[in-house]
Amino acid sequence: MDPFRFQTVPTLIVEFGVARVLGERLRAHFGNLTRISVVTDGFLHRSGMLAPALASLEAHGWRVTVIDDVIADPPEHVVLEAAIRARDARTELVLGLGGGSSMDVAKLLAALLPSEQPLSEMYGVGKVLEPRLPLALMPTTAGTGSEVTAVSIVTTGETTKMGVVAPQLYADLAILDAELTLALPAAATAATGIDAMVHAIEAYTSAHLKNPLSDMLAVRALELLSRNLLRACEDGSDRSAREAMLLGAMFAGQAFSNAPVAAVHALAYPVGGIFHVPHGLSNALVLPHVLRFNAEAAATHYAQLASIVAPEAKGSDEAKTSALISRIETLIEATRIPRRLREVGVGREDLPRMARDAMLQTRLLVNNPKTVSEADALAIYTAAF
Repeated sequence: MDPFRFQTVPTLIVEFGVARVLGERLRAHFGNLTRISVVTDGFLHRSGMLAPALASLEAHGWRVTVIDDVIADPPEHVVLEAAIRARDARTELVLGLGGGSSMDVAKLLAALLPSEQPLSEMYGVGKVLEPRLPLALMPTTAGTGSEVTAVSIVTTGETTKMGVVAPQLYADLAILDAELTLALPAAATAATGIDAMVHAIEAYTSAHLKNPLSDMLAVRALELLSRNLLRACEDGSDRSAREAMLLGAMFAGQAFSNAPVAAVHALAYPVGGIFHVPHGLSNALVLPHVLRFNAEAAATHYAQLASIVAPEAKGSDEAKTSALISRIETLIEATRIPRRLREVGVGREDLPRMARDAMLQTRLLVNNPKTVSEADALAIYTAAF
């Protein structure tokens, strides 16, 4: 066996309805800390969905500052302005409570607050220099797996994104409460669920750092996600489906945090950055076409995944790979989310620029099972158009 290293969060709580006793759980875990900054988005805060959690925090002696300015694909200024508010509140504990963007911002706040290091010097792999503040993460979608990853993504320009990847971004505590996902609309359920499936697939086929533990998690994640996605879309109140999706997304997050993602994400970033398409939907739009591009190089691994997603598939690895891709396309179609780039505002004239931008994602492309050139990226976008 090749040597490998695996990291994840030290403590997980998985409990339906735990948001209602959040103050008690955090008090038990973090002791005598008092000042907590809750990082979320304005919609969640205004909707009242977080009210039980916030009430529980206050009932257990937490002095709460709610930072609800997070937006999808958060730009640098949102992170920096949130850091100022959290610092002014003399924050001792950061809680990311929301989707992937809220959790990503929370991780960065925890890293920025006790340090003089600027955010601009944290971009890249292993660039965070100092210890962070105590950090807890609690997702309200079953998608990014950000609650168990060491990655935060920031929009750094009009259309460009950068990642901060560092072990300090692993939270002290990840809390999964499927009750918080019951109200998620079908389209968001579909896009975030497919995002999690991409994490599992790309971790399982990653050219670097793939290992037996990440493989085990990726396989179990894909099983949970592929079998429960449509159930969760069709009946958002299906508790067992929601719990399975949240657990699957978390397993996929643990997998790809150790065996990193590749070309699907690299090609999705320009879609999101230029056209402001949600990250999960961006992944879904390019996923089948990247799978076809990789099919020959990754056939052995794709055939193994086909046994989960398309168990009736028989024959050669190539035949099973084809069945896998077809089943994923059928699943995406059944969710009724957009399936073509032109459906989200992309013009054919935009494709060359997107291909050039995708080539900037070297951190991701290096993990792909097949080398991707700019011409290849253009061909994939053309197929997805």
